[in-house]
Amino acid sequence: MKSFNLFDTVKTIEEITLSNGDIAPIDTIGVIVEIYNDGEAYEVELFGNWVEYNQQGEFVASHSNSPNAFVETIAVITLYPQQINFVKPARETVGIRAQLLGVLDELSEDKLNQVKDFAETLR
Repeated sequence: MKSFNLFDTVKTIEEITLSNGDIAPIDTIGVIVEIYNDGEAYEVELFGNWVEYNQQGEFVASHSNSPNAFVETIAVITLYPQQINFVKPARETVGIRAQLLGVLDELSEDKLNQVKDFAETLR
């Protein structure tokens, strides 16, 4: 079975029906934002096109080179390993703080206390 980590970039390998009835096509890019039952399923934030806000505060189509552009979230949805493929590890796309949060989220209370004690020695 495929295994993914928090904040890994993935892409869909089949069309995904969204809650609003829209379809996310094959190769839609997403990021793992939650892991269920040791990887039986994943909560994935799926992304659409480049957009930005116009003067009325509405989304309008944009380009990646626009300074105000961002990639629109089209859904946050539960997907299964057989519906997604790995694209890029989290360490290549998110900062160190987000990586640490992902690791900390998986530690026991005892290990969290050990990390806290160690981190305090670094101040």
